[in-house]
Amino acid sequence: MFMKQRTRWHRAFSTGYEGDAMSLSKQLQGYRLTTAEILYHMPDHPGVLQSFVWQELDIAPRYPVLNGFLAFWARQIEGRLHSVRVGSAALISPGELRHGSLLTLQ
Repeated sequence: MFMKQRTRWHRAFSTGYEGDAMSLSKQLQGYRLTTAEILYHMPDHPGVLQSFVWQELDIAPRYPVLNGFLAFWARQIEGRLHSVRVGSAALISPGELRHGSLLTLQ
């Protein structure tokens, strides 16, 4: 049931992180690979916390894609949210040039 609902959300809100040209385009627009660990209460056992890891391209620090997913979760998923930990990293970064010595030719 949960995977079916997640798939429905993914089709509606996915940022295109599938390794295609759209993904590169989004990264150039400032999207970063964002990972969130979502802790939620099990519907049948509210005293038990379960972990769910979510990963998409998103824009820090507002995280509109993650906020959309969490709003979807609150509306459609039975497990009540407990907490969310977020981390993100840029996938495209400036290159580095290193050299150990300088060679001069005359």
